[in-house]
Amino acid sequence: MKESLHQGDIIKIEKIKSPVLVTSKDFFNQTGEIIGCPIFRDGTAGPLHIRIKADSVEGYVQCEKLALLDMNVRGFTVIGRAHMEDIINITDAIQGIFDYV
Repeated sequence: MKESLHQGDIIKIEKIKSPVLVTSKDFFNQTGEIIGCPIFRDGTAGPLHIRIKADSVEGYVQCEKLALLDMNVRGFTVIGRAHMEDIINITDAIQGIFDYV
């Protein structure tokens, strides 16, 4: 069985150019699927483009590009971890996409 992923992990996925931040909660990730957002080195800060700086990755998480990824069929490596403050800001931004009015 592959390594389990945790909310806040930053991963490099084979055949995906940008690193991905795991935004889904740990109980969801137990299925082997995650919801993640790409991290782009260049960008402009905004409500859905949140700058993060971790040990090995720095850039803008693009919250509107969240995707369901099946890690059971993809190779990946954990390359870092986001700070809790960043995880909270990013998950709040994602939730804001779906809020009512």
